[in-house]
Amino acid sequence: MKIGIEVTAALTQTGGIGRYVREMLSALSLLDSDNKYHLFYASNNNSKSHIELPKNSFIRRVPVHDIWLARIWHRMRFPLPVEYIIGNVDVYHSPDFTLPPTLKSTSTLLTIHDLSFLRHPSSAAPGLRQYLTVAVQHSVNRATHILADSESTKNDLIELYKVPFEKVSVIYPGVSSDFRPVSNINECEKVRIKYNLGDQPFVLSVGTLQPRKNHSMLIRAFDLALRDSNYNLVLAGGVGWEYDEVFELVRKLDLKERVLFPGFVEDLDLPALYSSSSIMGFPSIYEGFGLPVIEAMACGVPVFVSTSSCLPEVVGQSALLVDPYDLTGMADTLSNLIFDLKLRENLRSKGLDRAKLFSWEDAANKLLQIYCTLGNTKNNYY
Repeated sequence: MKIGIEVTAALTQTGGIGRYVREMLSALSLLDSDNKYHLFYASNNNSKSHIELPKNSFIRRVPVHDIWLARIWHRMRFPLPVEYIIGNVDVYHSPDFTLPPTLKSTSTLLTIHDLSFLRHPSSAAPGLRQYLTVAVQHSVNRATHILADSESTKNDLIELYKVPFEKVSVIYPGVSSDFRPVSNINECEKVRIKYNLGDQPFVLSVGTLQPRKNHSMLIRAFDLALRDSNYNLVLAGGVGWEYDEVFELVRKLDLKERVLFPGFVEDLDLPALYSSSSIMGFPSIYEGFGLPVIEAMACGVPVFVSTSSCLPEVVGQSALLVDPYDLTGMADTLSNLIFDLKLRENLRSKGLDRAKLFSWEDAANKLLQIYCTLGNTKNNYY
């Protein structure tokens, strides 16, 4: 069977979808020696990542920037089938929200990671939101089958796009074996120095600075619960959009020495960063899965998350839940986790066990089963 996949995100995006594609390809490379993978990427000058490819694959570079390729396919609707780039395939998988034109004989698989641009429009810049609103709807309608990262996202697809229940499968992302408790003090100290985190204990939150991550509420809760403590708050992640209010709030509350912004943290440094933290807070208003939550658990860090979207589904009984709009409740949760050592140890143990349920090997096995079903039955299956 011949399987086509676009891997641009794996080469150009350091986190999020980029990591999803890299990890899935790496797992497939260890599992599948029978099928042939036809891969391609749009040529960007800012390629940042290395990817492990299945040995039975070839990869082709398209001499067009990915932005222009998206415009050609999804804005101009130029009907150039992807097979013109990668050759004829039995199954084409798009892991990044939108499907290019394909031949009618090709079964198509589309991964939708979340529908934040519909559920919470402020989560995307206006231009991107407008593009996704049109392109994702068109792609969902065309796809033979759809993958979602959680039952929550599957339910969103059914509700917002009226997708039939049987047309969507859920495959949870995994957590890399690199994420484990780091007990080496020197490793943790190197990360503290590299990102200017000082020597104080800290509460950690990992995620792009954007409205739906709810950093402002977390900062207010930190101010209410821990201003008089020796703890800092570390908000690790690159800047997205509408983030000025976060910095302004820190200035207003006079917390510039207590709320630290290390920026984007490289994948190799994340295990030591998680392991250096006392607790992890993830009060996001909306997520499709929330990889940082499972990564933190795998590193032995007690976690609290919001009650929104998929997060209760992901953490099960292994984290504390808090209403993302309840300032007092969030402050109480922070205080309880910091000062109740028995609670922290209990959540640490539960989190480590919970994280073991999410593996890229398992995810790749389930994905391979779907490839085989689609490839064997073409468009008549779903």
